[in-house]
Amino acid sequence: MTFSIRATKYFCNLKTPIIKAPGVDLLNPYKKEDVKITVSSFFKKFYPDDNERIFVFGINPGRFGGGLTGIAFTDPVALRENCGIENNLGYRKELSSKFIYLVAEKYGGVEKFLSKVFLTALFPFAIIKDGKNYNYYDDKLLLARLIPAIVRNVKSQIDFGARRDFVILLGKKNAEFFIPINKKYKFFKNVFVLEHPRYIMQYKLRLSSTYIKKYINTINSL
Repeated sequence: MTFSIRATKYFCNLKTPIIKAPGVDLLNPYKKEDVKITVSSFFKKFYPDDNERIFVFGINPGRFGGGLTGIAFTDPVALRENCGIENNLGYRKELSSKFIYLVAEKYGGVEKFLSKVFLTALFPFAIIKDGKNYNYYDDKLLLARLIPAIVRNVKSQIDFGARRDFVILLGKKNAEFFIPINKKYKFFKNVFVLEHPRYIMQYKLRLSSTYIKKYINTINSL
């Protein structure tokens, strides 16, 4: 089985877990047939082999990025303009997606970039509270309830074809929560931490070229 087949089968069969947390909702894009078609097209195009890749874990998808398209750090516009995959998922843009595809462009193009890395998230569903993006670690009770799902998600995705010697975590707080989990389950030998794309685009935009170089240098060093 190729990376593409494993990934498509996993994501397109994800069921929304029941999370009893006040005001919190989960968005599962994989329930929609048009998303399943888009996800399948994406993986067939960029992951048609059985090569191992460096996994890059974000937090959980944003509602206008992976929470909409089913593809991590990829909004409908990036999917259309950068990946060459037409879709009817709208024209909303997401800051994190914009940064990631700037990195891909500087790396040598989307195809070359995705031949080296796999972009994903520790928790596969967008989390919404009061109509806004919410992180899995923003509430201690929510975090406690989601840890088993995060562990299952990482275990399952490793089987797509992950390099086990290295992993990249996006976001310092994201890494802070993952490192003890990784130590317990021994998913990866080494964890590298990079600033989250959303943080860069919101607070360090003038230094974005520096962060792009940092991403590329980190990936090339592994």
